[in-house]
Amino acid sequence: MTEREAVAHLLRRATFGPTADEVDDAERAGVAATLDRLLAPPGDGQGGTAIPLPDLGADPAARLTRDSTREQRQQANQQRREQTLRLIHWWLDRMVTAGDQLGEKLLFFWHGHWATSERKVRSASLMLRHLETLRRHGLGPLPPLVDAMLRDPALILWLDGQRNSRKAPNENLARELMELFTLGHGNGYTEADVKEGARALTGWVVDRGTGVARFEPRRHDPGPKTILGERGEFDAASYAKLLAGRPETARFVAGRLWFRFAGAQEPPADLAGPDTATTLRRIFTAPAFAQTRDTLVKQPVEWLVGALRQLGVRPADLPEAVQRRLLAGLTAMDQVPLRPPSVGGWPAGTAWLTTSSVQAKLRLADTVAGAAARPVLARLTAAPPAGRPDALARLLVVDGWSERTRAALTPLAGQPRKLIVAGLVSPEYAVC
Repeated sequence: MTEREAVAHLLRRATFGPTADEVDDAERAGVAATLDRLLAPPGDGQGGTAIPLPDLGADPAARLTRDSTREQRQQANQQRREQTLRLIHWWLDRMVTAGDQLGEKLLFFWHGHWATSERKVRSASLMLRHLETLRRHGLGPLPPLVDAMLRDPALILWLDGQRNSRKAPNENLARELMELFTLGHGNGYTEADVKEGARALTGWVVDRGTGVARFEPRRHDPGPKTILGERGEFDAASYAKLLAGRPETARFVAGRLWFRFAGAQEPPADLAGPDTATTLRRIFTAPAFAQTRDTLVKQPVEWLVGALRQLGVRPADLPEAVQRRLLAGLTAMDQVPLRPPSVGGWPAGTAWLTTSSVQAKLRLADTVAGAAARPVLARLTAAPPAGRPDALARLLVVDGWSERTRAALTPLAGQPRKLIVAGLVSPEYAVC
């Protein structure tokens, strides 16, 4: 693998989709310096000054009471839907424009890992707070992240934590916490551990008026509990510390990161570091990582955001009708941010290569190609017709076309929009 191919591979995995100029810069800097910059971006790595948090307004749910009329509830639901759409569009725009690309892609990973849907939470403001909690702890060690998530209002509502009391235990949050978020399915825990974990989480409720999670001692079960062989008066904090400190959790989360950033191959041993930043560094520098090139199927959001970045399209600058088409395309491909289908998150791999998904991608590719920035199109059309497939490969950061794809692209050399569409739906662009 050449130096350019190596940095392109790193950037395709660590970002939503590098531009040709970003690959040029990375090639000059080298792989090691590029990785350092990804893990510790210069300046305002969060992109906060360029892309401030959206002003969603007051949570309409805060105004509702038991006495609210049907009309008032319908109005609140409509406002909530509008706020949610505003938040989704904002996050897509941030994915495209944020300087801290690895941080933003890691946030999307954590969103799929701690999969929480606005459809049940029913609050855009709580979902935004949920994202900011994941962003704040995303690169750090696991214990603060797990602790913060057990106090996250959106997650508590999503997994019925507010229904969990000493008199009426609800095991949803404790079960998914062990099975999907920390230890992994069947990895060293029992049904008894789930029940005891649920007791530890009793007492936490969400005040819909303020959007704050608070602890109500009278709802908590303070008695001793035995979890994973340890006996104590566990509460949410000590339960989080116990789970986050287990070696099974470190291995499971590291394996999930490998699966998302490297692929379905068996992860190397000793991948887990003291924090997520170290684990990512070990993933990207593992000898096996280089062998995963062109094996990872892009998720629809990754595919769309990468295409927008490479074609110089900022979602916030598009007409409202075009923005709606982008979201409609993601809906048709069954992946919309803030709306994972279940607590297990979205599928992976060939699940994204269905016939209906390809048809939706074709329509969305035409929308994106039609919005391509003029300077980007100029680079493509500056090449002679015979060289435009190669110019397109550079533009889309594809290492090369197969003979079959090149044969399909060549007749479209005189029609830039169709050429771009064909490149975006090609097998080579579907994987990274």
